[in-house]
Amino acid sequence: MAQSTTTTTPLLSTPWRHRLRLKTSLSSELSGAVGDLGTYIPIVLTLTLVSHLDLGTTLIFTSLYNIATGLLFDIPMPVQPMKSIAAVAVAESSSGHLTVPQIAAAGLSTSIVLLFLGSTGLMSFLYRFLPLPVVRGVQLSQGLSFAFTAIKYIRYNQDLVTSKSGTPRSLLGFDGLVVALVSLLFLILTTGAGDHHDDNQGDHENQTVRARDDDDDDCRQPRSRREYTRLKFLSSIPSALIVFLVGLFLCFLRDPSVFKDLKFGPSKISVLKITWEDWKIGFVRAAIPQIPLSILNSVIAVCKLSGDLFPDREASAMKVSVSVGVMNFVGCWFGAMPVCHGAGGLAGQYRFGGRSGLSVVFLGIGKLVLGLVFGNSFGMILGQFPIGILGVLLLFAGIELAMACRDMNSKEESFVMLVCAAVSLTGSSAALGFGCGILLFLLLKLRQKVDCCGYGFLRSNKPKSSVDGEASSIIP
Repeated sequence: MAQSTTTTTPLLSTPWRHRLRLKTSLSSELSGAVGDLGTYIPIVLTLTLVSHLDLGTTLIFTSLYNIATGLLFDIPMPVQPMKSIAAVAVAESSSGHLTVPQIAAAGLSTSIVLLFLGSTGLMSFLYRFLPLPVVRGVQLSQGLSFAFTAIKYIRYNQDLVTSKSGTPRSLLGFDGLVVALVSLLFLILTTGAGDHHDDNQGDHENQTVRARDDDDDDCRQPRSRREYTRLKFLSSIPSALIVFLVGLFLCFLRDPSVFKDLKFGPSKISVLKITWEDWKIGFVRAAIPQIPLSILNSVIAVCKLSGDLFPDREASAMKVSVSVGVMNFVGCWFGAMPVCHGAGGLAGQYRFGGRSGLSVVFLGIGKLVLGLVFGNSFGMILGQFPIGILGVLLLFAGIELAMACRDMNSKEESFVMLVCAAVSLTGSSAALGFGCGILLFLLLKLRQKVDCCGYGFLRSNKPKSSVDGEASSIIP
């Protein structure tokens, strides 16, 4: 596969008025805005319940991050929790759960590393020379991990505090299996496999139909047009937004008493006091496992995915890395949740219609309103949100991310990608899978070099054909 040339668009290369234009319908952008909430809500809610993170503060700061990144990158760049830090923060251990200052210290430590790699150009170097099959392996493992978690959300009751699945989900009820399955079927019928039908695509299809008039039956053209019109109508439905709003409505049906617990007004924002002990615990227990995940999934994988989905607006590895660092240097000092950009979130927002930065700008405005109006008390509502519906949203995001790996055409490329993904999934470590993928890639390249050198035990006695003389490469 030929090496594709990647061009990265400068951060402020287009005027602001162009960044504020819709690149698809308003309903699609609004639907895409909620595409990453399948991961955002469970993690934020868990940290709020276990580590006493202030939800109002997190909503306000992540809303500002959403608005800024949406305008700067001009793509639906997600803002998601740092998953490894969140997992360590709520995990049971001899030292207990991480406190909010320790969580903030872990986020700040990670952001220091990403700021250094981004500002020095090392992140761009890594992005430029990392083998594509290894990057695809990381994306595949992350996508499948999301999908596996989504299936558990749909099938079983969840204890978010312990991150464990409980008894099988009941068939009926406001968070029953029927609600999840109906949401799943509705999203499949409206979005299909994720193909969106815009006006340009319709013009192209109509031209193709007209060009086949001489060869096809007269009845074929109207049927194709009717099919296109029907699919375009279904794609224009803000399906993910509808499902999310239904979930919010079910929150009040599940527990009407949440109205009494709501308190109006934003949370009081203050600067955290982070001690040296907090820095040490946060760095050792949470930042060390988070750093490789942030480099691979929050920068490398998300940049590659942005190039796949938006070839004319591919995000720069340097800018994404610096963006993550700056966001956390602003918010972590005030107790906001450590965040990053995630390939899964970008895949989810694209899957449900997000095509521009306005998608996450709309999401940021919604978060800002909730944070200013309800503050930390909004957690009472999220605590009643149907987990099955979140599982459905997460499932589509995971599958969309995994499908980015379908461009691995050769057997060698697929071999490296699948080994990397398998090790990442079974070892629960993207860094371990990445290391194994790099080692395997180098071994295969070494095998090719040794073969080319013509050692006797590798040389074939058959006549050399023109096909044999072509150099093969793993890197597309």
